[in-house]
Amino acid sequence: MSSLKRKIAVAGAAVVAVAASAVTYQASAAESSPLQPPAGLKILGQFVVGSGTQTYTCTGGTFTGSSVPEAQLFDGANRKIHHFGGPSWQSESDGSLITASPIANSPVPGAIPELLLEVKTHSGQGILSGVTHIQRMNTFGGVAPATACTDGEKTSVKYNANYIFWGN
Repeated sequence: MSSLKRKIAVAGAAVVAVAASAVTYQASAAESSPLQPPAGLKILGQFVVGSGTQTYTCTGGTFTGSSVPEAQLFDGANRKIHHFGGPSWQSESDGSLITASPIANSPVPGAIPELLLEVKTHSGQGILSGVTHIQRMNTFGGVAPATACTDGEKTSVKYNANYIFWGN
């Protein structure tokens, strides 16, 4: 092997080694994230927001506080879930319904926070029956406007996110 080819091979191996350690580091960081569901759970479904809004109500002249979601979630298997106030998620194919509450969050600049939610109630049998935790990840948009408003006024802000449903 020529000297130049040997140097390229060594440099290539170094790049692969660095890339491998970056992946390992990222995986370790994700495992220690406050947004990780409890150990032993498996992914039951991964959905993306097809269209979604966060609706805020004006209080004290500003749009602050919690928002009410309204979104259609889709997955690669053509399943649809309606996400709405509660917060609630309902399968459009089998009617199964869950409500959940946030137990951890991570701020995202310029977007609503990423969340880990714990399921509080189940109704019906279907794709959501075994779900115990939900992650809201990769959020984009959905932040309340910083403009002045009239008390009681509502505004809806578009958002996108991925929802990962976890269970046994």
